[in-house]
Amino acid sequence: MNENKPVPAPVVNGAKLAKLNSPWFLWPATGVLAVLLFFGLDYLVTAFTHESTDDAFIAAHVVSIAPRIAGQVSAVHVLDNEMVRSNDLLVEIDPADYSTAAAQKQASADAQEANYKTVLAALDLMSVKVATAEATAAQSKADADAAQATDARAQADFQRSQELRKQNTISQQEFDAAQAAIKEADANLAAAKQKAIADTSRINEAKATQTATEASVAMALAMFRQAQTVVQSAQLDLSYTKIFVPCDGRVTRKAVEPGNYIQVGQQLMSIVPTDIWVVANFKESQLKKMKPGQPALVAIDALGKSLRAHVDSVQAGSGAAFSLLPPENATGNYVKVVQRVPVKILFDEPLPAGHTIGPGLSVAPSVRVSGFEIPGWAIGLVALVLAFIAGSVFRFVLNRKTNANGK
Repeated sequence: MNENKPVPAPVVNGAKLAKLNSPWFLWPATGVLAVLLFFGLDYLVTAFTHESTDDAFIAAHVVSIAPRIAGQVSAVHVLDNEMVRSNDLLVEIDPADYSTAAAQKQASADAQEANYKTVLAALDLMSVKVATAEATAAQSKADADAAQATDARAQADFQRSQELRKQNTISQQEFDAAQAAIKEADANLAAAKQKAIADTSRINEAKATQTATEASVAMALAMFRQAQTVVQSAQLDLSYTKIFVPCDGRVTRKAVEPGNYIQVGQQLMSIVPTDIWVVANFKESQLKKMKPGQPALVAIDALGKSLRAHVDSVQAGSGAAFSLLPPENATGNYVKVVQRVPVKILFDEPLPAGHTIGPGLSVAPSVRVSGFEIPGWAIGLVALVLAFIAGSVFRFVLNRKTNANGK
């Protein structure tokens, strides 16, 4: 009857143990382990001190170019994806209709100006007439006063003539002459008074005409200013036949060619400025320690490299709350979903020249949210120490197995 005997463990070949214990194997293996430990420790430190996300994109202010007037395009001076500078000429609209309208409005304004000057001259003439009427009235009043004095003297002479005639001191002929003189003085006084009244009424008439002329001047001035405003509007429309670049940037989505008839507000192209930033949608649980000013590192897929940046601001609300159709949570079957909050990140260094980076490109930002930081040399030193310890332990184990096999 065969008894079951324990199967002995396979003995490691001494040559193989010697090969593993050789410095030609231990030192390279220790170096590889040190490198692996370095990256592992660096990943752990980064995980504890940084917050990162791959839900992030490049953003920028996209400027839409649209005409302010309608017309036929006569020239387009830019190409797709061309880099343009501020005040560069983009598009020209045929200016013939607008230049004709501006000339017509200018002619109308010149006519209104001439009319205003004519009425203004009439007002000056009426002012002179009022002054002349006042002077004539004053002269007539003076003549009436003189006639009044002459009449008073004739009355006194006639009264003396009556007394003298009673005494037969003067002849009848002299008495008749005094009587005729007083009648003449009365007539002259009455005529002078009527003339003074007539001249005074002419003053009022001249002043009324002057007031009406002043109103005509005000109306002519208003019409002239209105005509000037119309001219300015026509000149503005004429200036709008040339569309210039509002800011530095790159032309995108160009949708206009020479010969097209364009309408007011029709989008012709877009200008993407060179000033860009990152909108990173972090989970709300990642915002516990995140605040403006913290440094960040942004990996741009289109460049294959990372750029230094910093947190500019955190949006006051989740992205879903500001969407076109925000979620309605007042229901009985509510399920909590971790929300994403947009965080604005600004670059601290310029983008590499010769690369086109625009809105919508994917990036992966990593924000350092902790003040605690271990420098790279310290991580490398720890990795070397751990790798040396691991190598020593491995060599110790090999030596024990070699000794055991020798026995």
